[in-house]
Amino acid sequence: MRANVDISRIDPKNRIQGPGLTKPGVVILQFLFIALAMAIEILFRGNVGLITGIALWISFAGGIYLGRKGTMFTSVVTPPLAFALWIILLLPTLGGSTLRISRFAIDLVSGLAGIAPFLVTGAIAGWVIYFAREKSRDKSVKE
Repeated sequence: MRANVDISRIDPKNRIQGPGLTKPGVVILQFLFIALAMAIEILFRGNVGLITGIALWISFAGGIYLGRKGTMFTSVVTPPLAFALWIILLLPTLGGSTLRISRFAIDLVSGLAGIAPFLVTGAIAGWVIYFAREKSRDKSVKE
């Protein structure tokens, strides 16, 4: 049975309704998105790299774009923390490496080396946006 939907009545400007994600919503979205990208890449490549890096950039941008007013700090801080947690949890379990500390340390350092440019550029962009918004907010409060 098909439902009759009038596509002409859908307003493309108002697809997302409401003020946006709360701080816990931003954290959950970023944690799950980064975990999904890392799991896929670890299963296929054995370590993290380009796909996870792009997912980190998207999670920075998505948190900033989809978050409510006041969630900017959370949007900038969460992706590196989520990455650190997931690399410790997912790399030994999905990566196929054993729980030998020497092998895990090598995998961890090589994973961090492959992701470092994405983490650094994403964090710098996020903090620049955060401080620019805080500065503009302070100017509007003073006036």
